[in-house]
Amino acid sequence: MSQASLNRVWVVLLGALLYLALMGLGLYQLVQQSPRLAFRSLPQEAGSALRGRLLAKDGTPLAMTPQAGQRVYPLGVSAAQVLGYGERGSLRGLEGLERDLEPTLSQGLDVQLTLDPVIQSLAEEALWKGLKASGAEWGSALVMETQTGKLLAVANGPAFDPSAPRRDPSQDVSWRNHAFLVALEPGSTIKALTAATLLNEGVVSLDTQVKAPMSRRIGGWIINDVVAHPQVLTLKEVLKYSSNVGISTLAERIKPAVLERYFTALHFKDPEPMPIVKVAAPRMRPASIWGEVEYANHTFGQGFLITPLHLTAAYNALANDGNYVPPTLFEPTAKPVPEPVFRPEVARSLRQALAQVVVKEAQLPGYPLGGKTGTAQVVVNGRYSKEIFTALFAGFVPAQKPKVTVAVVVYYPKGGRIHGAWVAAPVFRQIAAGLFAYWGIPPVETSTKPGTLDSR
Repeated sequence: MSQASLNRVWVVLLGALLYLALMGLGLYQLVQQSPRLAFRSLPQEAGSALRGRLLAKDGTPLAMTPQAGQRVYPLGVSAAQVLGYGERGSLRGLEGLERDLEPTLSQGLDVQLTLDPVIQSLAEEALWKGLKASGAEWGSALVMETQTGKLLAVANGPAFDPSAPRRDPSQDVSWRNHAFLVALEPGSTIKALTAATLLNEGVVSLDTQVKAPMSRRIGGWIINDVVAHPQVLTLKEVLKYSSNVGISTLAERIKPAVLERYFTALHFKDPEPMPIVKVAAPRMRPASIWGEVEYANHTFGQGFLITPLHLTAAYNALANDGNYVPPTLFEPTAKPVPEPVFRPEVARSLRQALAQVVVKEAQLPGYPLGGKTGTAQVVVNGRYSKEIFTALFAGFVPAQKPKVTVAVVVYYPKGGRIHGAWVAAPVFRQIAAGLFAYWGIPPVETSTKPGTLDSR
């Protein structure tokens, strides 16, 4: 290699070294003079480590875990019995949806409910006011969307604070979701369903007359009526005066197995009317072993047990033009498959009749409402108590084209005014008034006249 070539190589090497030195200096200066950045972990994905939330229909949080070991109920006592509660610290669900949805919530997954916070609050306010006025031990009020079966409100009382120190659950039942967990006799609310069965079978019309003395003897037992009425009643008047004698006499036109078939179609024997959610099992003996007295009792709501949830869903079949839709508490909900029970014209004509004879305590001027009261004796130590009753009302809002079905149950009201008309019907009326205001529906002219007191 010539001397000239050797010189060129050294020049290139020196240039390269100088370039690298300058690049290193530049990088050093950049690092030294640039802002210092601290590494931080990415935010946790919502629900990935903490217990999942329970959300209302509109997304309002009903139960949430802002930090590990802390379960918060933002709406306080509202819907508390439905939501339930869990263990301190671990938060493992012990009651209500906290228990029923434990596998889902413990994985950090959220669950959206069908409950409407406004309607829930309306139902609770009316129920708690009614419980205070009647001195009752507890009560429930449910609001079910007619066409979808969505439960917009499940109110229970007295109020329960899931965040407060817990008392003995055997002594204080305020924690219990009575609407789902207590099976009881539905009383005379069932007369409307018995009437629908007779109408659907074509054995009577609303104008069919029946001899109805104030009492009748069946198999050594005496069935009595409470409200004074004429000796001959139409089926419509049987509902108006809530005649045990009248409905049980008319029901002799069908066999017990027929009534049982309709009760089964209304899910009165279904221990799981809502999958996942714990519901008390109904109790009804098979019609094949009913005696004539037991059959008569079934026609007016005695001798079997269902929950307030079962009653609401059954009445909703009347509201939904004869089609039963299963109740649901979860969103999103697939369009329900209706189960035909009564012909549409039967359901419509019966709703109209109930609107015309509804007790005045359930009426709201300018708004058509319909429904039926009930007052059921409670069995204590194997015998019907003369002191403990359940007062009920189930009906439609509004009566002609119902948007919702509402059922009210008040257990063990005190004092002289313990019947469904006096105790449960006013709660229904207040809920209906709140719903019309919430929906923005103005009053209309109505020809409905105050009904005669229905004390059963």
